[in-house]
Amino acid sequence: MSHVTREIASQPDCWRRAIGLVAEVGHLLPEPGQRSAVIGCGTSWFVAQAYARLREAAGHGETDAFTASEFPAERGYDAVVAITRSGTTTEVLDAIRGRAATVILADPHTPAAHLAVGVIALPWADERSVVQTRFATTALALLSTHVGAPPDPAATEKVVAAPLPLDPSAVEQVTFLGAGWTVGLAHEAALKCREAAGLWTESYPAMEYRHGPIAIAAPRRAVWMFGDPPAGLAEQIGRTGATFVNTGRDPFADLVVAQRFAVEAAAHHGLDPDVPRNLTRSVVLR
Repeated sequence: MSHVTREIASQPDCWRRAIGLVAEVGHLLPEPGQRSAVIGCGTSWFVAQAYARLREAAGHGETDAFTASEFPAERGYDAVVAITRSGTTTEVLDAIRGRAATVILADPHTPAAHLAVGVIALPWADERSVVQTRFATTALALLSTHVGAPPDPAATEKVVAAPLPLDPSAVEQVTFLGAGWTVGLAHEAALKCREAAGLWTESYPAMEYRHGPIAIAAPRRAVWMFGDPPAGLAEQIGRTGATFVNTGRDPFADLVVAQRFAVEAAAHHGLDPDVPRNLTRSVVLR
């Protein structure tokens, strides 16, 4: 069994710990009414996107999500949160240097922790695999719980070994769609398939999909929707010959299913999901 497979299965327990941690570390996160920014790279950026939408939907205030390299340093924010599993990613360090920020990371003995004014460490959610799964979803579980939208670990336990809704051997391409906070999940699901399996994947807001991207829909391709699809979308995709996937599950649980799909796709293509091509655990540029 690969490291990533074990890490995927451990997510419900990690989320329970994160939910319980909120009472202890919540004071380090943005307070209601604060204008906030959340930054990260890769997977952490997509977590930031999901959290930003959840926080605004909860009425906690304007929240922007940026990839760390594009964080507009000239803007003023009441609170800044950086998400970085390794604590060593160059762009994140550059973005928080000289700025009051809280960091969420796996290892508190890293450069990001030394630069931050607040540190939330999740060492029990760290991973041996280069491909992120449980650290990212645990960070999101913590953040979403803080704004009153916790995940349901029990619901996710039911899907860690359930049959997949899509056979990796039957598709050559997958597009993931979301709406609201699940757009970030769609981007993350697509990234997992690219990283672990080298699979051609794309991701979009669901309403944007018909403005061009649907042109690639065809037999042996699939469209996977997180959450409720817009009216008429399933039928339109069906007419293209592509497979439409909408499990109706809680989006947190559905992301776990997508992670499992990525691992199965890697196996189908003869790849090791723990050793993704051209990737390292952290991007350190100097």
